[in-house]
Amino acid sequence: MPRTIWSGAISFGLVTVPIHVVSATEDHSVHFHRVHLADMGRVRTRKVCELEDREVSSAEIGKGYQLSTDTIIPVLDEELREMPLPTAKAIEIEAFVPLGSIDPIQIGEGYYLQPDGQVAAKPYTLLRRALERSSKVAVAKYAWSGRERLGLLRVRDNVIVLHAMRWADEIRDPGALAPGATDVSDSEIDEAVELIESLARDDLEGGDFRDTYTEAVEAMIDAKREHREPPRAPEEPTQSGKVVDLMAALQESVAKARQARGEDATVHDMPKKQTTKKAPAKKTAAKKTAAKKAGAKKPRSA
Repeated sequence: MPRTIWSGAISFGLVTVPIHVVSATEDHSVHFHRVHLADMGRVRTRKVCELEDREVSSAEIGKGYQLSTDTIIPVLDEELREMPLPTAKAIEIEAFVPLGSIDPIQIGEGYYLQPDGQVAAKPYTLLRRALERSSKVAVAKYAWSGRERLGLLRVRDNVIVLHAMRWADEIRDPGALAPGATDVSDSEIDEAVELIESLARDDLEGGDFRDTYTEAVEAMIDAKREHREPPRAPEEPTQSGKVVDLMAALQESVAKARQARGEDATVHDMPKKQTTKKAPAKKTAAKKTAAKKAGAKKPRSA
């Protein structure tokens, strides 16, 4: 069972739901120590006071705000906890909105909210079922680690999930990163959509979505432990330096995606535009036989 990160309550109008916050995710990465390569001794970070030039313990370390070059204002954890904020001990729900109205770039780490005892079971279930029936998510404010944060509450498998959110002014404007005007044909877009459809699926279940990097690191460590040669990455084909034919690359990608799914990998070429050639003009039949011999030369009057 994951440990409790924070305890407090969800404030939903006049309804209070006591909860414990636990992490919703696990880290399965391979972690390394910093070592001195010459003798494999551990390299550690020591906390040294620059004025006394000595190592200090965690009990001696606190927070300080640098007001100027030579002035630092001490800030105690107790002072941060006792600030007059309604969100210091509660997750205050501010609004309910459709999930689609929130930019995913604002959504961060997820936490499970566990009801704190039997007394919290009914209001917890009430909020969960109301969220499900409304098809909306709750936007809330809460204070953790010395700052007020924005959060999103949603339901997952009968449990309320809190997602940390970034404030709107924390999102950088991407406008300067967009490429300039670029010509892309309708047939290229159609082929790209075809590639999307060939890679589409209903869920992310299955062996395709696994951490192959961690698996490779574990295989390398096992090989070194057993004094074997670690697996090597295959050589990548050298780039020709030629300009990529975008349409050909798209069609090849569609064929490979279909083949991987056991489908017909035949890719039909997009119909090329027909250029209508003008028929050569027929020569006038000798100016219509010399205008029928100048009108058959009318007889002269007497």
